[in-house]
Order: sequence, then C-alpha cells, then structure tokens
Amino acid sequence: MIPGVQFLVDEAGVKTAVVIDLRENSELWEDFYDRALARLRRREPRESLAQVKARLRPRRRRLARG
Repeated sequence: MIPGVQFLVDEAGVKTAVVIDLRENSELWEDFYDRALARLRRREPRESLAQVKARLRPRRRRLARG
C-alpha cells in the first residue's frame, strides 16, 4: 500500500473513493488542482499560440516605450 493513501470501499468491497494525505503526498496536489481546472474549462473557447502572441505583441511595445 502507498503511504498516506486510503481507499474507501462499498459493501461489496469495490473501491469507490480514495483519501490522500496531502501532507505526505504534497507533490500530487498541483496535479489534482490542474486536472480539476482543465476539466472545468474544457468547454471554454480556445486560442492558438499565434493568436495569443499577436494579442500580446502590441502590449509589449507599449510597455517598452513607457
């Protein structure tokens, strides 16, 4: 068994949930959080890298002058 990880089982012994001690497995928290955010945002409109660069380029010039 993995330290700091417990599985919850139903009456039939089927694993239904997991409890993870984030003090012992803190490196996993960022992965869980990123996955949850990605799932929440999966239907949001997307931009290509080229679109983002084009949108940011004018700002960079203004900041350099100011």
